[in-house]
Amino acid sequence: MAPPAAKPPGNPPPAGNPTATPHTATVANVPVDTRHWIAGARVTSATHAPTATFTDHSPIDGAPLAEIARGTAAEARAAVAAADAAFPGWAATPPAERAALLHAVADGVDARAEELAAVETADNGALLRSHRHGVLPRVAHNFRYFADRLLALSRPDFETRGHTNHVTWDPAGPAVLITPWNAPLMLASWKIAPALASGSTVVLKPAEWTPLTASLLADITHEAGLPPGVFNVVQGYGDEVGAPLTAHPAVRRISFTGSVPTAHRIATAAAAHLTPCSFELGGKSPLLVLADADLDLAADLAVEQYDNAGQVCLAATRILVEESVRDAFLGRFLDRVAKLTRGDPRDEATDIGPSIHPRHVERVDGFVRRALAAGAEALVGGAPDTRLSDASGGNYYFPTLLTDVDQDSEIVQEEVFGPVLTLQTFPDGDEDEAVRLANGTRFGLAATLAAGDRERAARIAARLVAGTVWVNCFYVRDLSAPFGGSRRSGIGREGGDWSFDFYCDLKNTVTAPKGWSDHG
Repeated sequence: MAPPAAKPPGNPPPAGNPTATPHTATVANVPVDTRHWIAGARVTSATHAPTATFTDHSPIDGAPLAEIARGTAAEARAAVAAADAAFPGWAATPPAERAALLHAVADGVDARAEELAAVETADNGALLRSHRHGVLPRVAHNFRYFADRLLALSRPDFETRGHTNHVTWDPAGPAVLITPWNAPLMLASWKIAPALASGSTVVLKPAEWTPLTASLLADITHEAGLPPGVFNVVQGYGDEVGAPLTAHPAVRRISFTGSVPTAHRIATAAAAHLTPCSFELGGKSPLLVLADADLDLAADLAVEQYDNAGQVCLAATRILVEESVRDAFLGRFLDRVAKLTRGDPRDEATDIGPSIHPRHVERVDGFVRRALAAGAEALVGGAPDTRLSDASGGNYYFPTLLTDVDQDSEIVQEEVFGPVLTLQTFPDGDEDEAVRLANGTRFGLAATLAAGDRERAARIAARLVAGTVWVNCFYVRDLSAPFGGSRRSGIGREGGDWSFDFYCDLKNTVTAPKGWSDHG
């Protein structure tokens, strides 16, 4: 099958101007301060001179966007000290006041939504229309939800032999939040909002490939009235600033979204001080298509896995189809893929934008080349889109579907994190084999199931190892629901009260029914 047609990139305006001022870059016509945000002030990385900055490039065209302050252990220590100093006052702030400040942050996000969307698209290459209509509204919603949830947080008292048990959530202390590049602001706010709502203070370390909207968020929190030190942003590389943050003895919580190897390093550092960690890690999720499924719906769900150029941890990259409907499903799927438009993510007609970085394209292509060498067949794609990349200067990869893959092969077992899907089949009616294939990796983040029979779907869903199972849908998320992964896909759950359980120390106060004076 011929590769899907690409939209000519045209000549869009440059994404950024990194030399607007010594500490400000103009990105998508938006000024962005490139320094850290520590203790309510902008801070450079003077201790790292003469390499006090690093260059942030746009994946759309490879253009330099900004020279970003490059953090070191000194900035890490300063940020944690600021968060630690601010913690007592923030923890003592009445919940209603904390909630009102979080609502003010949400208002600030809404007020700057267009700017945030434009900068985020320039920085990480995801579709501008998705940022406008999906991602940025969720950012504001994250702050509003956890602000409101804070005010409703309670558990009923209960009795033990006449004694009253009363459960409360005590703020834990400074939290280090390390966030990924595939949905920078949304995933950061998913952690920041409950941490701040709980009464903990925050040091955010954004991914070095996408640091810009974290800096804009610092401005928004300042304008909303957050006290100095309550929210801090330190930019830079993991080994230079992330490592000293996670090893700091004053840090009381660490939340990380990213790769399994990095989580191992963070857990090792945190173990020295018994710092609790929450990890949302890799995925290799299945999409099971049963013979009685609506195959048009199933094909739509499968194509949706190419969203954000496949750079979605939840993506169901392993398509498992009941044998009798393989060809019917495949025809529908390939028809839809042929209609996808690749190109500049700022164009409303674009369906698939660039991958995040040239090194990431090489990594994705390495997986595909090794799979092809091992005997896999590419029914569509299978290589970088060099024509589009050469024309635009960006990082583009063809949407790819590989068949003739073994269950134990690298391409089936390891997370590619790109627009690469595999197709396997299982015998008709063999639910055991379907479940064996679905559960047959070290991961367990999510699973998607397309089915026509409600009882059969429920039976199979109950056997899947996953933090989230979607049946005849995908990526439906509610903040009240627990979110996280099983096996190597993570530790812990976030969302609803589960987030407060993590960012707080739960306390149970047991009160006897007697022993009181007559005076109260």
